[in-house]
Amino acid sequence: MTDAPLQTSPLHERHLALGAKMADFSGWQMPIEYPGGGVVREHTAVRERVGIFDVSHLGKASVTGQGAVEFVNSCLANDLHRIEVGKAQYTLCCTQDGGVVDDLIAYLEADDDVFLIPNAANTAEVCRLLAEAAPEGISVENRHDEFGIIAVQGHRSKDVLESLGLPTGHDYMSFVAADWQGRPVIVCRTGYTGEQGYELVPRWNDTAELWDALTEAIAPYQGLPCGLGSRDTLRTEMGYALHGHELSLEITPVQARVGWAVGWKKDTFWGKEALEAERAEKKTPLSRGLKVTGRGIPRAGCEVKDADGAVVGTVTSGTFSPTLKEGIGLALLDRAVSEGDEVVVDVRGRDVAATVVKPPFVEVQVRED
Repeated sequence: MTDAPLQTSPLHERHLALGAKMADFSGWQMPIEYPGGGVVREHTAVRERVGIFDVSHLGKASVTGQGAVEFVNSCLANDLHRIEVGKAQYTLCCTQDGGVVDDLIAYLEADDDVFLIPNAANTAEVCRLLAEAAPEGISVENRHDEFGIIAVQGHRSKDVLESLGLPTGHDYMSFVAADWQGRPVIVCRTGYTGEQGYELVPRWNDTAELWDALTEAIAPYQGLPCGLGSRDTLRTEMGYALHGHELSLEITPVQARVGWAVGWKKDTFWGKEALEAERAEKKTPLSRGLKVTGRGIPRAGCEVKDADGAVVGTVTSGTFSPTLKEGIGLALLDRAVSEGDEVVVDVRGRDVAATVVKPPFVEVQVRED
């Protein structure tokens, strides 16, 4: 018996030609970094100029039919009535006990059409749960391999898109259907880096040519192709939750402090009763930031201890911040721990001093200047 082969994006050959270091991301072989400076260089390009990412491994799904919006709204945590057609919304697919199956973006295409972008590993399960719950007349379709996704991130992203004749300037968390060289592409004002940027959703077979055009278009701005390693350092600097780390079947939206993505006033959504009870009890641990003051880099799974040596939590994500030039992390900590408290992180048996802080760790601007 052999393991299933890794899936590859429509840009796989491009990554190999560039000499990318590849790794398994949720069953997909994707680039971690490219030669010539790696994660730090790519991270800096996005913070200072522009970078492009292949994130085609992310899922794509459609929920269509009369009443599709109301159906999705009764399942997912956020309130779709907060947005209008042409807007996107961060939301959560929860279990009845409040755990998180996935966090995802919902794109409101029409009153009878909701496009979803879940995480790669969770796409099939999100589609399964929605399909099982869907009433007659509502269709749930897994479209994972119909579209690619290219993220263009950084304050020069607008210039890059304009050079290709693609629309820019629409509001943050909105999207427009566009045409590039006679081919459809959705231009979304979304991203996962904290910088101004866009996510482009072309048809699968059009993705490689669009990538080639973007590679040429970023060159005048000293932009770079970027791997998923720098995507992780960028999101950690912003304190953005990552499923499997800050969110999971065991870590709820309340604990992850993403309650802003929950429509608490809605009549129903999966996990509503459990999450309301947890929110009212105020007993479960909460996600907070850690800024290292000693020498060391926190990593997921490291214990966090208070001044007396008592364990008060666990690191969920940790990295070296290329912007700050020091270790940072996100940790699930007891409620007795507050911002400003001094703690220590057990990094491979060595206590590393850190301060509890409120993310983000860096100041950036996701909306237009």
